This record gives sequence, structure tokens and C-alpha cells, in this order.
Amino acid sequence: MSTEVRTRRARSHGRRGRAFVVTFAVVVAVLGAVGLVGAAAGVAQGPRVSQAQVDPAAAAAASGSRLILTTSQALEPVRAGQVTVSPAVPFSVDTSGRSVGVRFGLPLHDDTEYRVHLEDVRGLGGGASATLTHTFRTPPAEVFILQRTESGDTVFRTDLTGKEAVPVFSDEHIEDFRATSSHLVMSVRDGDQAALIVTDLEGGAQRRLTLPGEGFVTNLQSADRSELIGYTFSDADLDETGGLESALFTASLKEGAADAAPTPVVVAGAESRVAEWRFVPETENILLLSFDGSLLLTDPQGQSATVLGTALAIEGIARGSSEAVVLRGGGMVVIDLADASEAALARADLDLGLLGAVTPVPGGGTIRLGSPTDEAGIPIGTTVAAATEDGRTAVLMELPSTDVALQTCVSPSGRYAAVVVAPDAVTNRYDLYRLPLPKKLQTRIVEIATGDEVVVVSGFDISWCQVPPR
Repeated sequence: MSTEVRTRRARSHGRRGRAFVVTFAVVVAVLGAVGLVGAAAGVAQGPRVSQAQVDPAAAAAASGSRLILTTSQALEPVRAGQVTVSPAVPFSVDTSGRSVGVRFGLPLHDDTEYRVHLEDVRGLGGGASATLTHTFRTPPAEVFILQRTESGDTVFRTDLTGKEAVPVFSDEHIEDFRATSSHLVMSVRDGDQAALIVTDLEGGAQRRLTLPGEGFVTNLQSADRSELIGYTFSDADLDETGGLESALFTASLKEGAADAAPTPVVVAGAESRVAEWRFVPETENILLLSFDGSLLLTDPQGQSATVLGTALAIEGIARGSSEAVVLRGGGMVVIDLADASEAALARADLDLGLLGAVTPVPGGGTIRLGSPTDEAGIPIGTTVAAATEDGRTAVLMELPSTDVALQTCVSPSGRYAAVVVAPDAVTNRYDLYRLPLPKKLQTRIVEIATGDEVVVVSGFDISWCQVPPR
């Protein structure tokens, strides 16, 4: 090949190389300009939602669920005052990078559309603010309920129409049961033997928990925020020489924990027999009332206890709250378990007659049972009423003297009250269980805000209940 030919080819390659470099530089410049324009446009428009995460079913079942909005820009901190949740529910807000989370402080109402609205949201790089909105709908409520019959007992899952009941667990003798977010636990008896049977929410994966011995299980309860249960236990052969009597134990429902020994809750120096107790919502701490009338707040191991004086009964602690309603010798009081402060329960602005059970409502207020009396002071019926924290009261239900209200439970969101009623009490004979109850029981569900009756279902121990009837 001649020198002239090689020279021409070198010049040609050089020209093509320079053309490529120039073209590449132009493309990079154009893309850079487009990127700058896009970024400028994004800043000008403000943050936009690129993804939303929320579990409506979990949000309706328990407090603490979150809506997380991921945006197109890193954000300045969003304050609670910039956020509106409709229908209203307590919430908190946190911001991290491009995400803002809204944590719901109470379970949400079932079958309800929620709208979360964020105003004046700004990116860290400055620019225009934006309004972010997300809507979602919670599913219809499902509950579990226990029915006792002559031919055996069954825990059903049902909606609030009562028409879609499905049996999930059956046994010849079910004393009581509780539902957690992942499990059912049933207190059953086989002759003289007590047992705690754990299943999943479909009634499958059945297993037995280890008990402290051979005896009787009572006061079965579950913690709100974990798979922890508790119960009182008494030895079958208890006599004057000793043994366990109304001793409090806790146990885990988590997989692999079935063979683990239950944990005794023993407060040093305190009466070991427990008359009543409650898990404190959002924690595993325990409020207990001993046989000698001492009211104690303790951790699950009983190692750190606070004495709260004496009491006659624990009425309840509302979910999402640290305020316990307690019956003292001088009447009903409200104790804030966070700081041990105390105030008298607000008087109802309606005359409810003789005051019975008081059930705290999540978000504030109480459900109260009252017994109007005749001129001789004899009860002539039962009034079920909803009272606000300042005592404003509305009647939800009136029962005739022939019917008896045995228990009131409130849904986790505070939307509904469930009243367990024994109709025709005079002829409605009690069964022979360790937890004896009238053979015919109804659970009447009403919406607290309106007083409207939602449904009447056969049975008791609806899964909203934190304790068994007493």
C-alpha cells in the first residue's frame, strides 16, 4: 500500500473520529439540558407521589398501621399540622428522604373510605410546594364469636350481617377463647383436664400449650401488640397444704413456643393470688388486682411493680390508651397508668339509675350499664348508654327487666359496642361450665355514634372482648 493511500485513510478516520466526538458532545449537552429542564420542571411543580403503601385490613384491625407516600423529591419535614385525615383519627407524622409516613393511633373504622390530605409539602431543594392526597377503603369487619350448645361448642368467624358465619374450631367443651392478629387460643376441657389449644385464624395448625400443671384455666386474655397471652391457673388438687391458686402466667403463641413452660407473674412481697388483671394496651405490662385488694402495675415478669393503692374491681383500659377505669371504695376513678395520676369518672348527665359495669371506649368516653329503679328502689330494666369524657350521655339500648346484660365489649376502633344479653333470665338456665353462663345468649351490636342496631347474633365472647364475662 502506497504512502499516499495510507495518508488518505488516516485523514478519513480522523474526520470520522472528530465527527463522533462532536456528535457525542452534542447528545450529552442535549440530554443534560433536557435533564436540567426536567429537574427544573419538577422543582417548579413541587413533590409528586410516585408510590403509596398502606394495608387497609391491618389498619382496621389494630393501631399503629401506616400510610407511606413516596415522592419524586427528598422532602422537608412534614408537620402534623399540615396533615388532615378524614374521618378523623389520631395520627403522627414522620419524614425520611423522599417518603412521608402517617401512623394511625387507633384502628380505623371498617368499610370506610379514608382520605389523607397533606398541605404545603416542599422538597429539600426548594421550589414550589405541593398538595398530596391519597384515599383508600378499609374492608368490612369480621369477628369471631363462641356458641355453646348441648351437642358441642364452636368458634365461628362472621361478618356484621351475621349471615356469613363459618365454623373455624369445634370442641365438646370450650370455656373461653381469644383472638390475636395471627392466632386463636381456646380454653377447653376434656373431663377434668384443662387445655389451651392454639390454631391459626382458619382453625388449622392446631397445637397445645404447656400448662403449669393439672388444674383450671381462667381469665384468659391476649396482649394487643404481640402474640402474648395470659391466664390465671389453679391446681386441681389444691387444699389447705398449698398449691397454685389463681396464679397469673403468661405464654407466647409464636411458633416453636408450644413446649416452653409458661412464665409466672410474681411480684415480690405481694399477694400471689390474682382476682382480676389486664394487659396494658400497646405494651406487655400488666395491671392486676390481688386477692387482698392491692392494685399493681407490673412488667410481665413481675420484677418492676408500682403500687396504685387498693381497689374493688378493674373495669377496663381502652385500646390506644393508658387510662384505666377502676372501682375504688369511694366510686369509679380514672387512673393514668403513665404517671399514676387519678381523677373521678365524670358523672353522666342522664340518670342511669344504679351504675353497673363501665367499659372504656378507644378514643375517649365510656359505655355504661345502668339499672333504673322504681319507687321502692327495685331495678326495672337495664340502660346501655354512651358517655363522653365530660359526661354527655346518649342511650344506646333499653332492656326490659326480663333480660340481663352480662357484658359490654367495644370494637378496637371504638365504632361499635357489643352487649351480651341473656333473654328471659328467669327461665334461661345456666350451664355447668367453670365459666357458667345462661344457655341462651345473644350479642347485640350497636353503632355508638348513632345508636343504630347493626345485628343480633347468637353466642358470646365476640373477639372484640378483652376479658371473659364475669
